[in-house]
Amino acid sequence: MEIADADGLAALSMRAVATKLGVATMTLYRHLEAKAELTQLIADAAFAEIEYPEPPPGWRSHLRVAAQLQWATYQRHPWLPRLVSITRPVTLPGLLEYGLWTLRALDGLGLDPNTRLHVYATMVNYVRGTAVNIESEAGAELDTGMTSKQWIRARLPVDGPLIAQVTEPGADLDLESLFAFGLERLLDGLSVVLTPREARR
Repeated sequence: MEIADADGLAALSMRAVATKLGVATMTLYRHLEAKAELTQLIADAAFAEIEYPEPPPGWRSHLRVAAQLQWATYQRHPWLPRLVSITRPVTLPGLLEYGLWTLRALDGLGLDPNTRLHVYATMVNYVRGTAVNIESEAGAELDTGMTSKQWIRARLPVDGPLIAQVTEPGADLDLESLFAFGLERLLDGLSVVLTPREARR
């Protein structure tokens, strides 16, 4: 994880880990079959870092906290979103704990197993899909010396109508605002599935 955090997944190899540990590369193959297993284990270790609070009441608040915990994990480890699969999940302890804690939000709502699974996967995939941009955005900011908002201002026509909207007070577009805004809209949409029809009238 230290190697991936410092230099990205491209720098992670069995040889790099062996060098950091001060052992022969072949020594690692007594414990790991290949780099793919290594990346699964560091992904699981990243999720195992999460400290879960007492779930707040209500499915919406619970799912919001679950999404924020996942988002914070991706911010600590920008390489992580590329290792998380929605359709081929890895059943390791840290990842399972996150899944079970999150799915508790749906208890008592009378949902069938397929709907529960799709609600969970939709939320996890939204957070992951947004977080995929964290690593590239950090690299772009390092390369250009500009935040995304500064970059937009520098690239758009100075006197155009779009720049006026982007630069007016209160207008802000970055990954944090996209994540927060999109999460609330996702939860709005899930309310159609998770809130009894009578309560929506």
